[in-house]
Amino acid sequence: MALKLYGLPMSTCTTRVLVCLHEKESEFELVPVNLFEGEHKKAPFLSKNPFGQIPVLEDGDFTLFESRAITAYVAEKYKESGCDLLRHNDLKEAALVKVWMEVESHQYNPAIYHIVYQFFVSPLHGKTPDQAVIDENVEKLGKVLDVYEAQLGKSKYLAGDFYSLADLHHLSYTHYLMKTPWASLINSRPNVKAWWEDISSRPAFKKVAEGMTFGEK
Repeated sequence: MALKLYGLPMSTCTTRVLVCLHEKESEFELVPVNLFEGEHKKAPFLSKNPFGQIPVLEDGDFTLFESRAITAYVAEKYKESGCDLLRHNDLKEAALVKVWMEVESHQYNPAIYHIVYQFFVSPLHGKTPDQAVIDENVEKLGKVLDVYEAQLGKSKYLAGDFYSLADLHHLSYTHYLMKTPWASLINSRPNVKAWWEDISSRPAFKKVAEGMTFGEK
């Protein structure tokens, strides 16, 4: 039975899962959720995720929410297919993947989220982007990327010389960041820029990026 993924093709968290599914060459069905009509805040969707957020994965009678938990599940379930995103055969490499997955979640994402949200989402709500919030988080993200620049001077990817979930988890938000005036945060750091050009050129992401039209007119 094919997996069902509830979400939207331009959603950052949905696309995080979509890229993983394509990397693992998994069969799945994308079930659109109408956010503008508030479908995610009503039954029956709330029975799948009581927090009313996308994405949600259904694997038969098993339901999972939170995009990073879903990617880890998919990478484990299909560990024999596609790219080994969790480094199953090396305990230390697997541990480093987990470290940089945590870094993305707790250091990178909180800063980049606010930049992308203010630039793309606030105008949709009729609000002017809060430049003070953007400036504060540009500074925060710059400091995080300084650490990345040093790390990527030691290895091709964040956890080592291999592509993993640690890298994949950065794709969605960074894709949108590169469409803002603050793309220089990536482009001004040679190692980070090379890493971004590498991971964003992977076929799995290029396939998903075609649907990432948020903010386009």
